[in-house]
Amino acid sequence: MKTLYLECNMGAAGDMLAAALSELLNDPEAFVETMNAAGIPGMRMTRSEKSSCGLKGTHISVRIGGEEEISQDVPVHAHGDDHDHSHTHDHSHSHGHDHSRGHDHAHGHSHSGLREVREIIEGLKLPEKVKSDALGVYALIADAEAHAHGCAVEQIHFHEVGMLDAIADVSAVCLLMHLIAPERVVVSPVCTGFGEVRCMHGVVPVPAPATAQLLRGMPAYAGSIRAELLTPTGAALLKYFASDYGQMPPMRVEAVGCGMGMKEFEAANCVRAFLGEADAAGGGEVVEISCNLDDMTGEALAYAAERLMDAGALDVYMTAIQMKKGRPGTKLSCICCPEDAGKLSEYMLRETSTLGVRMQRMARRVLPRSVERVQTTYGEIGVKVARGADCEKRKCEYEDAARAARASGARLEDVQRAALEARE
Repeated sequence: MKTLYLECNMGAAGDMLAAALSELLNDPEAFVETMNAAGIPGMRMTRSEKSSCGLKGTHISVRIGGEEEISQDVPVHAHGDDHDHSHTHDHSHSHGHDHSRGHDHAHGHSHSGLREVREIIEGLKLPEKVKSDALGVYALIADAEAHAHGCAVEQIHFHEVGMLDAIADVSAVCLLMHLIAPERVVVSPVCTGFGEVRCMHGVVPVPAPATAQLLRGMPAYAGSIRAELLTPTGAALLKYFASDYGQMPPMRVEAVGCGMGMKEFEAANCVRAFLGEADAAGGGEVVEISCNLDDMTGEALAYAAERLMDAGALDVYMTAIQMKKGRPGTKLSCICCPEDAGKLSEYMLRETSTLGVRMQRMARRVLPRSVERVQTTYGEIGVKVARGADCEKRKCEYEDAARAARASGARLEDVQRAALEARE
């Protein structure tokens, strides 16, 4: 099975992912020419060689109207209909996306909403699959930003130059995924960095609020570098394309790509991409952490399970058991990646009444998975697809289906049925 492994030991940003993936192509300059002819207003993309800590790789630069936006992420302005456009944004990304030049303005920048972003992407001279994937990535970004700002998706607005820059990064990664066409994408646990970062709303912790929302369900860790290593765009791209998370699976590596950030740290500031052949069924090892409980309420147990999932568990479940002296109890179990076992065992000890936990390392086999975005009469819905072992399994993304059902007034099962019957 054609497998792509993304190593994110220094986080990820859109330009770094694009640079790493471009190195996997036989003719990366043809990819750049396609992007420059795609129709992003005023956009010019270039590739150049760059080194970090003695490691050679590629850097991708994007200029809009001849100007290279210092931030290559998604500068966001959240507001309602009644607002003042006069504000300052000063946001520093450690990959070289530094907003340390504040922009004091009153209507000096134009702002565009998700509708304008859709119009630009839909008008690009790129394959329909690429545009569909780019829209799917932007839907994740907009949902995360809206949740972080406490507003509706329609109230999220993007600063014009940064918006076009980010559209270029997102579209570039989606085009590269289309050209490489991996059957399975495995993403390593992602380093986020730690500390604080200044944005237009003030100083916020790292990972930034929108990035933290996108990290739900993804294994991540802070690392030792005090800086913002994972951007919202990088997190959204990883989440959208990942079939699975974990260490590199057994695979015959055929090509390696290295995408560089701008800033220098004590570790090489890069994302690496490995392309090769792996067994059709995914695998690897996981750790099961468990404890027996007979003195916690249902509410407390539910809270502990939620905290474990938020901390990066792959799965959390409870089993009814009978304990000593015939007392009814609950076995709380958590499945996680081996590198997260220490952290999650501490969470279980802290969030439950147990005095000890058990840990067991075990092998697992999983079907490779991907997420397709399908169009239905209720809107766009994500469908998780698993293929292998002579079968195909399809399941709607619950949050997408529930949101569409609430918006349309339709029954949830009708929305799910429509999504499962649709195809990309």
